[in-house]
Amino acid sequence: MESGSKSPRSITRTCSNFRRIILNNPKKRNALSLAMMTSLREDILTDIDDEDLRVIIISARGPVFSSGHDLKELTSAQGRDYHTSVFSVCSEVMTLIQDIPVPVIAMVNGIATAAGCQLVASCDIAVATDKSTFATPGVNVGLFCSTPGVALGRAVPRKVAMEMLFTGRPITAQEALLHGLVSKVVSEERLEEEALGIARRVCESSRPVLALGKAAFQRQMAQGRDAAYATAVAVMVDNLALRDGQEGIRAFLEKRRPMWTNSTEKAYK
Repeated sequence: MESGSKSPRSITRTCSNFRRIILNNPKKRNALSLAMMTSLREDILTDIDDEDLRVIIISARGPVFSSGHDLKELTSAQGRDYHTSVFSVCSEVMTLIQDIPVPVIAMVNGIATAAGCQLVASCDIAVATDKSTFATPGVNVGLFCSTPGVALGRAVPRKVAMEMLFTGRPITAQEALLHGLVSKVVSEERLEEEALGIARRVCESSRPVLALGKAAFQRQMAQGRDAAYATAVAVMVDNLALRDGQEGIRAFLEKRRPMWTNSTEKAYK
């Protein structure tokens, strides 16, 4: 909605089966102020149970995807309680991205630092342009990127995360791809085409199957190997019990396109 173009918050556009959330404060480097994060949380949760919603895409206006927290909100003038609110809401948004039932794609064109890098690391899929860079430079201003480190440390190898956190040195898009922080690197001209292509491909699948799979993946990643397999076995059986699970198998055997119900209705008990 273009009417929100002057707002320092995020704006949302909904297109059939996917929602686009655009960080919309380029003059402030799309800083994740408390207002921005509160808006982002609202945008993510809006109609999240709508059966037609399959994908959320997060992008930004301007040359900076997000510079992280607004440092003006982190001075002593705001006080401890306000600071606690800032980091609590940020953590809530980051975990929400991973807990909602639809995949979230980060579409990055530019700089993503500190909590902005955390946002990219928290998304399920990230497509970046070859001019994008990523950093956790808080140590350089006396504020170690501890909360960004939670997401970063789960997205890239430990020693890569530690180097980024200890030095604040930015990494290139190609380095981010090498280490697993992003899924794909493309030219600026192809960014939207690539991100929308992934979104459309996701939209071809059954929503409850995607939701079941996303939740199971997040759960088993926090478990040891044997517990993870036990979780995955139970979820595979539950998946087969879905009407869409059986429809997909029948469609494959009958060499036709599946007709998804996109409901959690069971085919059998």
